[in-house]
Amino acid sequence: MYIVISNASDDPIYQQIADQVRSAIVNRTLAPGEMLPSIRTLARELQVSVITTKRAYAELEHEGLINSVAGKGSYVAEQNPEFLREKQVRAVENLLDEAVSAAKTYGIPQEHLTAMIEILYGEEE
Repeated sequence: MYIVISNASDDPIYQQIADQVRSAIVNRTLAPGEMLPSIRTLARELQVSVITTKRAYAELEHEGLINSVAGKGSYVAEQNPEFLREKQVRAVENLLDEAVSAAKTYGIPQEHLTAMIEILYGEEE
């Protein structure tokens, strides 16, 4: 599992770890049932505190994305495809909500924002 910690980020380290693992699970880079590195191993690899990695895993477990079994490790939880899709849609809606708020703050008309989205969406095809 490849995780990059940025010292320049405003996000706390545990959040950066959780976000990257969450993204790998949602994008199916990490498959259901796949074992994650132990808390200690991940802390050592990332050169962070065990408490930091434990907090990241706890957040992911609370969200139902991973399951931890005492003495055995942490595993990617089986995901209901519809629930996973809903989670993805909700994440995009949150980002779009931020974009709409920023556009309103800067006086950018809805038509211009829509055109920007269409251009950006088309660039990835």
